[in-house]
Amino acid sequence: MTRFRKRSLPAHLLAATLLATPIALGPMMSEPAHAWRIVYDPSNHAQNILQAARALEQINNQITQLQNQAQMLMNQARNLASLPYSSLAELQASVQRTQQLLNEAQRVAHDVADIERAFTEQYGTAAASGDFDAMVGNARERWENSVAGFEDALRVQAGVVGNIEGARSQMQALVARSQGATGALQAAQAGNQLLALQSSQIADLTAAIAASNRAQALEAARVASAEAQARENLNRFLDYGSGYRPATVRMFSN
Repeated sequence: MTRFRKRSLPAHLLAATLLATPIALGPMMSEPAHAWRIVYDPSNHAQNILQAARALEQINNQITQLQNQAQMLMNQARNLASLPYSSLAELQASVQRTQQLLNEAQRVAHDVADIERAFTEQYGTAAASGDFDAMVGNARERWENSVAGFEDALRVQAGVVGNIEGARSQMQALVARSQGATGALQAAQAGNQLLALQSSQIADLTAAIAASNRAQALEAARVASAEAQARENLNRFLDYGSGYRPATVRMFSN
């Protein structure tokens, strides 16, 4: 049986080994003085994410508010935009043409003083006054007044009919502008111009009715004055004076 004998290291070698061991393990066990230690906190991380989400939501809300304000300003600008079209000049020209036709009335014009003077001198009781020649002259004047009145009525009616085409084109243009209005102001202005067009048509209708009624009134006054003149002529024809008075008549002279 073979025996193994333990051999111990020499004392100087053991001491050297123990002294060298801390030097070899020192770099591995110690940390640098300047190194940072990172610690992860899940609750803090979640809170930071929540705060960031809330901040992002506030920013999105502010952006939405700014967009709404910009849209509101754009709508206000459209509502305040004026209609780039006006039919006022054409409507005024149409009314002026009709007014000119009324002002060109012949003989007895559309004037209160002129009408009163004509009826004082030629119609009513004036038709049965004066001598025979004067009554004949007044009768002719009244007939000419009636003819002129009917002519004036026809001229005014022709002018009103001529304005219909212009009114149609203006109405078409205004309706198109109203349908294409970008704001409340443009729509209101288009509506106001349509009302102005309607007013001009009512003015034309009034002028035509006035001219027609004038002609009929002159003719009716002429007929009434002719009846008064006829009665006066009959009365004068039937007036025999004071009647027959006997008188001495000498047939032969000495």
